[in-house]
Amino acid sequence: MGLMFVTPKDEKETDRVSVINKEVTLKSYGLPMIFWGYLAAILTVILAMSLAIKEPVVRLYETGDSINKTLAISVIITIVGLVTFLLCFYFYEKFISKKGDQLRLTHRVFWIPVVNFKYELENNSSFEVKHFMDSPNVARMRGEQSLKGFENRGYFQLFAKCKDGREILVDRSSQKKDLVKTMELLNRY
Repeated sequence: MGLMFVTPKDEKETDRVSVINKEVTLKSYGLPMIFWGYLAAILTVILAMSLAIKEPVVRLYETGDSINKTLAISVIITIVGLVTFLLCFYFYEKFISKKGDQLRLTHRVFWIPVVNFKYELENNSSFEVKHFMDSPNVARMRGEQSLKGFENRGYFQLFAKCKDGREILVDRSSQKKDLVKTMELLNRY
């Protein structure tokens, strides 16, 4: 999620970086304000759709037929599920905590820890930044100046190497320098 939810890169970002008992914790930033405008627009459309279909869905449910009841309930579940998913996406936070050779990744939704992973690293500084590009760079292969803006640059991933040989994806970003700064910050603790 690092392409959308940016992690801090410097200890000066005191609202997003905390150091307690030689353990550093990085808390991801929320989405920019423009995305909240998108959410308001999406929820407005869903509300308008819900108001428009309220009566037909209620009548469909009240027919008593099991198929009609199932259809009415599935429509309601779909609308509620869509709103819930959107709100969870907007209230997602990622925490990266490191102390010595211990790494902990915590994913929170509505400030509630949902998933918590703990890893034992190979050593205190076993992080690596790698470039990732999943499709061929057709615009660059053609070499035309008019296609320069369409070049696929891919993105970068920060990996941690565990004692058991696994590589764990810690974060990702479109800027390599951001991940290098995050890696240097994690390596200090």
